[in-house]
Amino acid sequence: MPIILTLIAILFLVLLIAWLKIDTFISFLLVSIGLGLASGLDVATISAAIQKGVGNTLGDLVLIVGFGAMLGKLVADSGAAQRITDALIGIFGQGKIQWGMALAGFVIGIPLFYNAGFVIVIPLIFMISTTARLPLLYVGIPMLSALSVAHGYLPPHPSPAAIASQLNADLGQTLLFGIIVSIPAIAVAGPIFGSTLKRFKPKPDEALFNVQPRPAHELPGLGISIATALLPVFLLTSMSAVKTAFPDNKLVGLLAEPYFGMLLSVLVAAYALGIRRGMAMPTITKSMEEAFKGVAVILLIIAGAGVFKEIMTAGGVSTYIAEGLKGIDISPLILSWGIAAIIRVCVGSATVAGLTTVGILGPLLANTAVRPELIVLSIGSGSLMFSHLNDGGFWLFKEYFNLSIKDTLLTWSIMETIVSIMGLLGVLLLNLFL
Repeated sequence: MPIILTLIAILFLVLLIAWLKIDTFISFLLVSIGLGLASGLDVATISAAIQKGVGNTLGDLVLIVGFGAMLGKLVADSGAAQRITDALIGIFGQGKIQWGMALAGFVIGIPLFYNAGFVIVIPLIFMISTTARLPLLYVGIPMLSALSVAHGYLPPHPSPAAIASQLNADLGQTLLFGIIVSIPAIAVAGPIFGSTLKRFKPKPDEALFNVQPRPAHELPGLGISIATALLPVFLLTSMSAVKTAFPDNKLVGLLAEPYFGMLLSVLVAAYALGIRRGMAMPTITKSMEEAFKGVAVILLIIAGAGVFKEIMTAGGVSTYIAEGLKGIDISPLILSWGIAAIIRVCVGSATVAGLTTVGILGPLLANTAVRPELIVLSIGSGSLMFSHLNDGGFWLFKEYFNLSIKDTLLTWSIMETIVSIMGLLGVLLLNLFL
């Protein structure tokens, strides 16, 4: 019965979000309350579970995601993202331009959330396509695949950061392993798959296609642009090891905290990309505020998924499912990837797919011998599976590139599927060596 109740709850979640178009957070709350009542919980227990679900799920995640959004906004507004792209394209040249686009998309994608990154790189893709006289998708897919991988695999992006928090995975190791797994995923879904798309001849809106990047003299230097964009990567991946070597050093311990590493990165970016280049502090503050507003909805979705997870825990649903799945002879990595992929295809949201999977498999995944960092990556890659008509990213790509639905399915949707499958293969391979 608990499995049936869970399936019905997920079905209702899909209907509320995809069909009735009800706000995702409200949908999570309604489904969670219904599941709690159906599981025999009283109102007081359900209310306590809702409060615990919101509080435990968000925690310091609000700081990590919020500071991540602020950093991305500063990198974008200052022109640092354009400087990085221009430099990498100059290094790789026209012959290997796809690899330069992929690397630029990955570097930009680490601090920038997907939708913001997409809007920023689109003018660069159009400009490079026109200047180099190369097909638009041949140039664009490598960069966009890298943005997608960063969004689905890597902290401080909301979904992987929240999944890591729920599974008590080390954020720095998750980021490090995620970068390793990202390389083959981007290579196959980006330059290799992009090379097959020359037959597509999209004709974007002239108003979009003629957007001009900022003049070079208005951009920050390359060194400071790369340093500020990648500072969180350095802090998150290196400080855990330093903390192990100096366990009693308070400064090292503080720097090893993910939220403080993100705060320090924002402060460095505010000075290096803002104040140092003559930007007024009120302008910088306003930019940070706007960035946080942009992720507020995402944080609510994460909170809603946390409520759903807590209701399943309080009602014993998660434990029952975990016990039932113990007898199944399948790797937790494949299982978590598969469930995330199914939910993603049904709901359309990578964040909802990832966090719902954690809620369903929580007790089972907590007791597995597989490293939690790899499970985060398997869920993250599964949550990117086959983006189609119920995903906002699908329509963003379709409209900007002015493609038909059929051609969007043959380009964008296949690219996302490749990213998902390559992510799973990378995680399985990495698991053999850890």
